[in-house]
Amino acid sequence: MRATKKYLATAIIAAASIALVGCAPTAATGGGDATDAGAPVKVAMLTSQTGPLAAYGAAYTAGFEAGLDYATDGTGTVDGRELEIEWADDQGNPDTAVSRAKDFIGQGYQILAGTAASGIATALAEQAAQNKILYISGPAAADAITGVNEYTFRSGRQTFQDVATAGTFIGDPAGKKVVVFAQDTAFGQGNLAGVQAVLGGQGATVEGVLVAEDATEFTPFAQQLLGASPDLVFVAWAGASSGAMWTALAQQGVFDAVPVVTGLGDVATYGAYGDASDKISFLNHYFGGASGTDAEAAMIEHLEAAGAEADLFSPDGFVAAQMIVQAIREGGDTVDGMIEALEGWTFESVKGEITVRAEDHAMIQPMYQARLVQDGGDWVPELVETIDAETVAPPVAGE
Repeated sequence: MRATKKYLATAIIAAASIALVGCAPTAATGGGDATDAGAPVKVAMLTSQTGPLAAYGAAYTAGFEAGLDYATDGTGTVDGRELEIEWADDQGNPDTAVSRAKDFIGQGYQILAGTAASGIATALAEQAAQNKILYISGPAAADAITGVNEYTFRSGRQTFQDVATAGTFIGDPAGKKVVVFAQDTAFGQGNLAGVQAVLGGQGATVEGVLVAEDATEFTPFAQQLLGASPDLVFVAWAGASSGAMWTALAQQGVFDAVPVVTGLGDVATYGAYGDASDKISFLNHYFGGASGTDAEAAMIEHLEAAGAEADLFSPDGFVAAQMIVQAIREGGDTVDGMIEALEGWTFESVKGEITVRAEDHAMIQPMYQARLVQDGGDWVPELVETIDAETVAPPVAGE
């Protein structure tokens, strides 16, 4: 395995005895009874195969298949043990996801992974704690998933890391002024709250310019941004009005006056910024070619062979596969052992060196600054800077 384990003193697990991974336990109730060590290991994968997050689910799934091939050296087995991997569609609906998770748990699955929706991930985390199974969340970014319970891990980044990466465009945020430009919706308000918590917590003054969701004229808001004289504008926007919004910011000279930062999304969004494309500074979790690691090369080769391409959440699936293999290989046949095998684990993956922080299961990983450049008639991302993992590491949950 291309990995090493790094245990911290705090990684001691005091959980109750748990039923074992694999086929049905030999005893009808818990107590930590052993299963056949050579029996197949059952792994349940839940993600959006339909619904509004289906594209994210597809990228996660393709990344998982590539990661499984990489972590098992192409065998699909762990120390000779077969993996029975079953996929199900969460449809982007928490009730559907919980129902299917309960069905998997009832069938004896004790490893569950996936989902791009934070609301679903928090619901599945609750199921993991109630049923004492291992749960590895997918691209879902909510900070609340980190440290929610001892059974829940994540394979992607979290919101704090996104916002902290945005802050790197102005260096030390202390004493700086940041304006969040967003729609007056739960999404926009959530981003404002996140920037207030992260950059405000680092000494920045954070204000919001929130726009009605049905607004179509953005010139007055662009002028409001200029009038605020910020050191950074953080844009959180979604929907059909995005093109008009970016055009208004360009026409009013916002980009000439202040750095404007937003998150670089999946491949399908690269052409969505119009004339502002080469003026925006992008924080980024991942884009194809960002890291240049051996693991990334292996992932891209596998994806291309399957007719796919590297995308925003490809590494989340890849890492999930690595974590599952590590849990099975080093964790023995108990969920307790799997948790201990993952806590404090440092390993090489698509984005480089990643550590599962023992105290709260945060995924400590590098992030990226990027820009869009033209390649023929297309806009494609180009790396500006890799941000060190510790620079954007979230505080330990609960401290």
